Amino acid sequence: MSGRDAASTGQVVVVTGAASGIGRHLTAALAGTGRRVLACDIDEAGLARAMAEDAWPEARVLTFGLDVRDAAAWDSALALAGQRFGPVDVLMNVAGFLRAGWTHELELGDIDRHIDINTKGVILGTRAAARAMVPRKTGHIVNIGSLASLAPVSGLALYAASKFAVRGFSLAAAGDLRPHGVAVTVVMPDAVATPMLDQQVAQPEAALTFSGSAPLTVEDITHAILHKVLPHRPLELTLPWSRGAMARAGTLWPGIGALLDPLLRKKGLKNQASR
Repeated sequence: MSGRDAASTGQVVVVTGAASGIGRHLTAALAGTGRRVLACDIDEAGLARAMAEDAWPEARVLTFGLDVRDAAAWDSALALAGQRFGPVDVLMNVAGFLRAGWTHELELGDIDRHIDINTKGVILGTRAAARAMVPRKTGHIVNIGSLASLAPVSGLALYAASKFAVRGFSLAAAGDLRPHGVAVTVVMPDAVATPMLDQQVAQPEAALTFSGSAPLTVEDITHAILHKVLPHRPLELTLPWSRGAMARAGTLWPGIGALLDPLLRKKGLKNQASR
């Protein structure tokens, strides 16, 4: 076992969105490496189901019903992790919300949910973790963004806005916390095969989500976090690199995205129909 691997064994990690998708798979993988995990989700029944079906080890995984929009609940989560396992070493802000929709048809409730869960939830979690980590001069906060954090996506305006904010906040927070020994990483994957993606298959507004090749898997994301993000603590990571480069080009030259939109949307609609 390398020194880095040995140091990670026994780390205390808080994971949000742990009842399904990336968060669920990540919880099992982290526990499998010897880390101790507080698995959080607003869906407490889903957490219980995941713990039973995935056989999360009770000695290393504790579940907690967390609404990421609630600042007091965040304080309770970190306090519980500290009482059960010890000071939190890593926070994984995974919880998210997505509902496709054209700008002129947006529901007010969806505006609130995107901003409150995707953006405010990340801010509140980062704040709570940072307040605990800064006095100890150590810690790592990992915020899950999206390639929509880099390039605007028509049909997903709310999601793109919320994830642009996640990246902007994460980069600024990294500058604030770096002098105190705390790292912040924003991970920006392309579409991932999760229940959230399944919900978009029948939504033509979400066609651009399906304009790439095969979606990433939760295993892809977990592998990147375990072998790239946690050991090396990069400022940001895009997955896959090729689509990340396209997204960055779309940020630098938004007009390119406007020109490619019809072609990519046509490809996405075709891929949706074949799923």
